[in-house]
Amino acid sequence: MLTLAEKLKQLSAAEEFLDFFGVPYQQAVVNVNRLHILKRFYQYMRQERGLDELDEVEMFKKLRAMLAAAYDDFVHSTPAQEKVFKVFQDAHGKSVSLEMLRMSLPAKA
Repeated sequence: MLTLAEKLKQLSAAEEFLDFFGVPYQQAVVNVNRLHILKRFYQYMRQERGLDELDEVEMFKKLRAMLAAAYDDFVHSTPAQEKVFKVFQDAHGKSVSLEMLRMSLPAKA
């Protein structure tokens, strides 16, 4: 019989994690935010102390709650607001104009 950790290693898609933990979700939210949800889930796991000391049932419950929270973050917010990935952290809410992009291109020879 596989342990919880072994079962988790077999999952890759956000939908697989959500289905495994029984977290209800809207496909439209996952389609737009799948990587953000998984990254936030990983961040929550890294912040949590004592996970390895829990039995499998308690760990499942704790991980389920973290995944549900990660999903919920993106139901009520946007990737730009949540700043999970470095590209959003570096942007600091600044917009880039088309003219700024043009100026960054090398001059034609």
